[in-house]
Amino acid sequence: MKSLAISEKYGLPRHVAHQAYYSLAGREYEWELMPLAIDQKVGTIVWSPLGGGRLTGKIRRDQPPPAGSRASVNAETSQSGNNESLYRTVEVMDEIVQETGKTHSQIALNWLLQRPTITTIVFGARNEAQLRENLGAVGWNLTSEQVAKLDAASF
Repeated sequence: MKSLAISEKYGLPRHVAHQAYYSLAGREYEWELMPLAIDQKVGTIVWSPLGGGRLTGKIRRDQPPPAGSRASVNAETSQSGNNESLYRTVEVMDEIVQETGKTHSQIALNWLLQRPTITTIVFGARNEAQLRENLGAVGWNLTSEQVAKLDAASF
């Protein structure tokens, strides 16, 4: 907001986008930055949209993360959120996977792309298969009922 105010005060170009962490595994962005972005018409570029790999369906209640996965590295998966919320979210995602035939990653990315202010997402892929899977998040939309279930589970 300070940057936008200085731009306005001195007649400078204002920034039109910012980068933020936001996912079904960490929704703190909605508390202050999303309302600011909506009010000031600033787009958001989301990083770590799969919550450090926690939203790929590999993390399960009462099961250790797969060896060698990003999710098995504690520092990479500790951005925000708590385990119970994550487990609830993945369980709802399981239902939506059955309904849509989409993957957990595609569901998580599609949910983000439907959120206010989100203009693009930055995701990593270890190989072509992951890239193709993630690209499958576009060209369709979750239903409002599915979005509502994900919203409720992820808080």
